[in-house]
Formats: sequence, structure tokens, C-alpha cells
Amino acid sequence: MKPRNGSSSSPTSWGERYPAVIRLWENAWAEFTPFLDYSPEIRKIIYSTNAVESLHARMRRATRARGHFPTEQAALKCLYMVVRSLDPTGTGRRRWTRRWKAALNAFAITFEGRILPTDN
Repeated sequence: MKPRNGSSSSPTSWGERYPAVIRLWENAWAEFTPFLDYSPEIRKIIYSTNAVESLHARMRRATRARGHFPTEQAALKCLYMVVRSLDPTGTGRRRWTRRWKAALNAFAITFEGRILPTDN
């Protein structure tokens, strides 16, 4: 692929043109490389977190609206009800399982004993 506007794509030209970006990349390299150790299925879930962020926002909203829970069990029940309200009929489960199956199995292998693989 030919570079646009006659610019070369060598690292030195990037450093000359965007020194702050190169410095940021080099400073963040130690935090980025562990990400590459995960399987592609896990990396896909990590960098496409819209669904996770949406669920987190709904859980935060539900717990903030109630303010105080008498017991930990009450808080867990509230969060369970939030998750159930996302798909009250359960019809989305098959679609969800198909979308997340590879990632859940990769999580089960990577974090053995902390999560169970899907059985569908």
C-alpha cells in the first residue's frame, strides 16, 4: 500500500511528524504487551466493551437509585434483577451464547477454575 501525500511510513517519519504519539506509545508499551498474551477471542471482548459498559452503567444506576442495601444478599438480588430485566423472556440467551461462546471458553482455559465453560 502506498502512503498518502507522499509521506513515508517509516518509524522515523512518524517520530518526526507525531513525537507525542510515539512517546505515548513507548510509555504505554509495558501496559499494552500483557494484552497481547491473551487469545484473540479474549482480546476481542476486551477491546469491544460496549455491551460490558452498558451492563455496568445499568447496574450502577440501579444500585445508586436504591442508595443503601441492608445486606450483601439484597444487593446481589438487585443486580440479578437488573441482569434479568435485560432479557426478561430469555429469548436473547441463544444469541448471547453464540456471540460469547468462544470468549467464555477462552476465559475458562485462561482462568481455569474461576469461570466454567459454556455447554451449548
